[in-house]
Amino acid sequence: MKKIIIYILLTTFTGLCFNSCTKDFKNINVDRSVVSDIDVKFLFTYSCEALQNYREGEWVWEDAEQWLKAAQLLTMQTYELSGSVNSRYGAFYANILPNLFEMRRLISTKENKDNYKKMVAATYIVQIFQGLKVTDMNGSIPYTEANMGRNDGKYNPVYDSQKTLFDTWVTELSSSIAVLESNLENQELLGNNDVFYHGDWSNWVRLANALKLRIAARYQNQDAAKAKEIFQQVMSNSTGVFRSTLDQMTYNNSEYGGFSEIDYRQIRYATETVVNFMKSTGDPRLGIYYQKNSLVGAFKDSLTKYSVTLPAFIDKNDPNVQWQGGPADWEGNPDQSKWYTNLFPVGSNRYELISRINRRFFNPRIDGANGKVIDVIVPYAEVCLYIAEFIQKGYATGDTKGTAADWYNKGVRASIETMNNIAVVAGSYSVTNVSPMIDAYLQKTQVMLDGNNNLEKIYIQQLFNFYKMGNEAYALVRRSGYPKLNSTLLSRQTTPDMIARRYWLLDPGEVNRANWLSAMTEQGFTPGDRSMEKLSTERVWWDKKSPAFGGGN
Repeated sequence: MKKIIIYILLTTFTGLCFNSCTKDFKNINVDRSVVSDIDVKFLFTYSCEALQNYREGEWVWEDAEQWLKAAQLLTMQTYELSGSVNSRYGAFYANILPNLFEMRRLISTKENKDNYKKMVAATYIVQIFQGLKVTDMNGSIPYTEANMGRNDGKYNPVYDSQKTLFDTWVTELSSSIAVLESNLENQELLGNNDVFYHGDWSNWVRLANALKLRIAARYQNQDAAKAKEIFQQVMSNSTGVFRSTLDQMTYNNSEYGGFSEIDYRQIRYATETVVNFMKSTGDPRLGIYYQKNSLVGAFKDSLTKYSVTLPAFIDKNDPNVQWQGGPADWEGNPDQSKWYTNLFPVGSNRYELISRINRRFFNPRIDGANGKVIDVIVPYAEVCLYIAEFIQKGYATGDTKGTAADWYNKGVRASIETMNNIAVVAGSYSVTNVSPMIDAYLQKTQVMLDGNNNLEKIYIQQLFNFYKMGNEAYALVRRSGYPKLNSTLLSRQTTPDMIARRYWLLDPGEVNRANWLSAMTEQGFTPGDRSMEKLSTERVWWDKKSPAFGGGN
């Protein structure tokens, strides 16, 4: 283990994130004998763990305070975009790429290197998963020339354009799929060193296809024909996509406690549009996503006893009165929003009126609880709903193994079942017999794919499915313009907030300043400017032709 730690320190990717990393890189004394006997499977495990173990900060600074708020799945006070954002970038270049590169290098020196071909193929899927997250908010990033400093002496990698990245990744995913599907003998197996699939190569193929669908979804506003081509590649693949929730990419580690800082800086609350939609449709995820307020038990008796009337936005006879949302604009509609920070007095009692997010669903060990965390990183539901979207848009040719409605129904069912299972393991609110509730939910006019607002309904279900996936929720909101202003289904509320559509990348210093400056200029970014005025208007390539927030069509 000591050797692995030393290796990780030596392989930290430098020269990209911070100026201080570039100055002395050439002088690092690399003793290859330290790692000559390392089991390459450990490097794979470390990189897979690194996809998840940096995300505490991402939850605090990005998911809660920015992306889920922008998606109006929750609401809270507005905070400036913290300098602590973009930990995804550091994780990618420090903890994921270097170890995967070194893993491939070590394998290339082995006499039996051909026995590791499938293992090597899986490494590209891991790095593309994180690379897609990194480019989502950073645009052009080093990739094709990344991580070449240690072995090749190249410290000034080019920043690949987002289109180049997408095309490269689709090609690499296709190549990985071809290797993983091939009939190769004597292949080394990852076993439990593979924290996601325990060496099941078929599921790595299915994951690669899922990532292709993520790329296709982002491609649409720039090149719908390319998105269609990628979709058709996936649907014609012999292994195909996830077959059920058993295939989805899941992180299940008994030592992992989830997001401990669930209330960092401020409590997060439910938004009224989402809560009201869920209540009107009988969505089983309502209590899974949001906590009950204080209007439970004999609260009506207290109201009568003290001759108190609830605020106008609450119907005391609502059978789901214990779940209430508030305005997306924290300071909008003061008669309602004041109850975020004030308790409602009824005699000697004080009632919390607006529901918080379900804290235990995110952190099963909060307040001394002992639940367990399961994080579904690439859900089966996501795949089903992408397929429904693409079929609905007319991208399909050949056998799609079902209609848009078929895939949509499978996606909605999978989402609800998955979220309920996560809640059960977490010891949070859950539904005992969820299947009949799903059946009833799918028959609601606001939910059923019946030819009326089909695409919007698909987007709404994608949004609800991304409740624990802030990056994907925000990518959806940006690319689609949904939730839509003045929608008759789920309407976006106007807010005064400026919302960053990209991050900034710092000047890497003299070694690679020219490539950085060229990339910033080519994308139309103002180099070094971290103001919200610029970050909210200057967009990454896939987002440049996307509608404004709420401008879905």
